[in-house]
Amino acid sequence: MKIAIVADWIYGGGAEKVVQELHRMYPDAPIYTSYCSPEWRQKLDNKVVTGYLQWRPFARLRKFLPLLRQWWFRGLNLRAYDVVISCTGNGEAKFVRVRPGTRHICYCFTPTHFYWRKYPEYIQNPGFGALNGIARTGLKLLVGPLKKRDYAAAQRVDQFVAISTHIQHDIQKYYDRASQIIHPPAHVTSTRPSNTESPAKTPHAIVWGRLVPYKRLDLAVAACNELQMPLTIIGSGPDASRLKSIAGPTITFTGFVPDNKLPALAQKASVFVFPSQEDFGIAPVEAMGMGLPVLAYKSGGALDYVIPGKTGEFFDKQTVASLAASLKQFRAKKYDRAELVDAAKQFSQDVFQDHMRSLLSK
Repeated sequence: MKIAIVADWIYGGGAEKVVQELHRMYPDAPIYTSYCSPEWRQKLDNKVVTGYLQWRPFARLRKFLPLLRQWWFRGLNLRAYDVVISCTGNGEAKFVRVRPGTRHICYCFTPTHFYWRKYPEYIQNPGFGALNGIARTGLKLLVGPLKKRDYAAAQRVDQFVAISTHIQHDIQKYYDRASQIIHPPAHVTSTRPSNTESPAKTPHAIVWGRLVPYKRLDLAVAACNELQMPLTIIGSGPDASRLKSIAGPTITFTGFVPDNKLPALAQKASVFVFPSQEDFGIAPVEAMGMGLPVLAYKSGGALDYVIPGKTGEFFDKQTVASLAASLKQFRAKKYDRAELVDAAKQFSQDVFQDHMRSLLSK
């Protein structure tokens, strides 16, 4: 089969890891996208194809240009391919048009947040800083026609694939389409931990990922401040300065840490804290793969891999009080680290590849 991969944009994050895994599976397939960073061009062996949206001024304004992105993806010439795999969430990759006989598989991270589920949150805080007023007005004016076009594009997809049960429900709710679940690939070590007890003798929380407001790491900071519990925050992002301003003496910020250094830091912790509502959430699964149980907000993708008493626990309300109470009661020693690793392997890169190959073979 001649295969093409299409992605919203490529510059870093969980969605890019899916594109990278598909590239490993099909190294000759071109990867069409509206924008790609130089770093990711190298990671994808220069198989990336971009157009005018890659260049100034469009690259700098890409968050403001959903209509242009729709037109650009619709205009791609994909007639040479038997299968087109679009990887899309808050972008427009599924707008591609294919010839009769070509199969369009949409690997969907989420129906576009700012049109559908999270529209009220985006209206309240669009995330553009000083330009929030302009962004808010533009979204209010355009959301109607943008939603209609987004829904119409979803009807042209031959097969939807959802990243979680949570997103499967949203695809049905907003697009009136059924979907198959194939969880995104997590980097899970094949080595079992040498012991079955938590390496941390005292409660010590850890979290890693991009530091952005919607991940609600402020809840973890406030809860650990209240309990005077050590918390290690790994990563960087626009919310870093705010989080540091509210952090007490038990909170440690490491900044960016390479993937190969994470296991050593995880060994010093007793629980991975996950206070956000995510469409899936790669980081908690990675933590399970390192033998760490997860304490997660009871919502979203975490419902697919947090099993109370086996891989972690839930806290019910997205509040400091709810998280602090659950942290205080959390007992890391009752979790078997080897079982945590085995549970994480269900979401490994190998499992992702097997499921995608099975889908394409049909």
